Amino acid sequence: MPLRPDPDTLAWASRAVRHVARTTNLLLAARRFRIVGGDPRDAAVLDGLLTGLGARAATADEPTDQLWCLGDPDASTAAVEHETDRPRGATLLVVDAGRYQPAVDEDAFGPVAPVRPGVLGVPMTSDDVFLVSTGREPEDDPAAAARLRWARRAMPVSRAVAAELRDQGLLRGTRVGVAMVLEPKTAVLSLLLREAGAEVVVYAHADETDDAVAEVLRDAGLTVHADSTATLTEQKALALAMLDTRPHLLLDDGAHVIRLAHQERPDLLPTMLGAAEETTSGLRPLRVMAARGELGIPVVAVNDARTKTFFDNRYGTGQSTVFATLDLVDALPSGTHRVRPGGPAAVAGFGHVGEGVALVLRALGFRVTVAETDPVRALQARFAGYAVAPLVEAVRDAALVMSATGVADTISVDVLRACAPEAVVAVAGGVDQEVAIDQALAAGADRTPVGRKAERFTFVGADHGVLVLDDGGCINITAAEGNPIEIMDLSFAVQLGAVRMLLERGDELDRAVVPIDPAVDEATARAALAAFGSSVEPPVRPAEHPADREPTVRTTRFGDPA
Repeated sequence: MPLRPDPDTLAWASRAVRHVARTTNLLLAARRFRIVGGDPRDAAVLDGLLTGLGARAATADEPTDQLWCLGDPDASTAAVEHETDRPRGATLLVVDAGRYQPAVDEDAFGPVAPVRPGVLGVPMTSDDVFLVSTGREPEDDPAAAARLRWARRAMPVSRAVAAELRDQGLLRGTRVGVAMVLEPKTAVLSLLLREAGAEVVVYAHADETDDAVAEVLRDAGLTVHADSTATLTEQKALALAMLDTRPHLLLDDGAHVIRLAHQERPDLLPTMLGAAEETTSGLRPLRVMAARGELGIPVVAVNDARTKTFFDNRYGTGQSTVFATLDLVDALPSGTHRVRPGGPAAVAGFGHVGEGVALVLRALGFRVTVAETDPVRALQARFAGYAVAPLVEAVRDAALVMSATGVADTISVDVLRACAPEAVVAVAGGVDQEVAIDQALAAGADRTPVGRKAERFTFVGADHGVLVLDDGGCINITAAEGNPIEIMDLSFAVQLGAVRMLLERGDELDRAVVPIDPAVDEATARAALAAFGSSVEPPVRPAEHPADREPTVRTTRFGDPA
């Protein structure tokens, strides 16, 4: 039986991997890596962590996506020079992950230039080689234009789909409203739509707005209704102002603007081709509206696309929410929590998001218990190797509790009361009041700030508190830069596929939640495989039977039928 890594080494590897993800906003799963130098024990722990997150060690004869340098700078330089012979456009990320001293000599590659905060380009070596040091915190600089360029580089699938829409002229004369988290990847989507011929109008909620990114879009000529300081009343006015431009299509995240259009601007609905919604929590109320006959436009269920749910929900949200949570925890004052590598964690929900959260926590060394009300999903968690228990039991010993249900009051007052002393509670994705904060306050809980986006809730008579992160909000959005770029590239390619559906067939679709065309999934997956450097067998279609002959229904398993 392999020995568990010591906590200090696991903590070092965890911090290094999270630093790279935070600095680059890139995905770790599906990437090929190579580790150069360093203590073999450190390398083994890092290898196990990366592999647990879905990356794989590159073979000797294939290019590497990520070169992790742990030891001698000269050996690192030689390894980088070996890797620079690669196809144009194939990005190599060189990571200086030296545990005690730098493992990469940046001067060996000629002049370096900032590409985005914390990422250096080495143009004298290659336009496709970039350096990140885990020992250097990125400068506190929004650098929004640079972050947009970086995101665009890593979104080849969306770029290709948008180019097809442009070349076919489908979007000319169409006004598209984009109501999503306003950060670099969404900004790239908005610009791609504009380049494809659409007039684009953008809205975002205050806590989901990066003001620097909004300003870049305004400078590019887009109309943006978003302000990170807006009150609820002002946010509603901004959303209505976007609707009053009378968009033909809406791309939504949470269905808030789709529902607002039905509530406040019903006269707009007959002029719309439809909308696309990319979240589980957003589709739930829309399906209720459709069942009641209250949905006035077709809404394409982008969330249900396999190339969205299987990747965005699991790998993207799993990585980004757990990493954002642990980054916040690391910044808390010493002694305020018990979160440690190898310690206990509880995950509420084992849908695609919960599965991803549990996977990342386990890769980082946590002992995970899953709480799930659906017995089939609970059984899946058990078969995946997790302990399974009711939530009020799962949280009793957990140092970290993450809710992944998208259901209000999942972390109820009873669950908060049952939490272990100084447990940290965070929400992966989610909806308003997934942590029942209002009910906790009504029950007499006292809330006290203890750090950035962290508050301790203490109930009357209790001798300990529970730390709730980011007011129970969507932790990867308001405390980080959202899902990794490559993941959103997939999701936005599906969004663009939904746009094509609505442009070509919007008048024919039912006023209901409609599934994405399976061809969109297939085309998106093939383009993504190519971008990751893989190919796939062409689809095999079953041979059609001659029109004048039906297929046999008699078994030949026991010999020729009489």
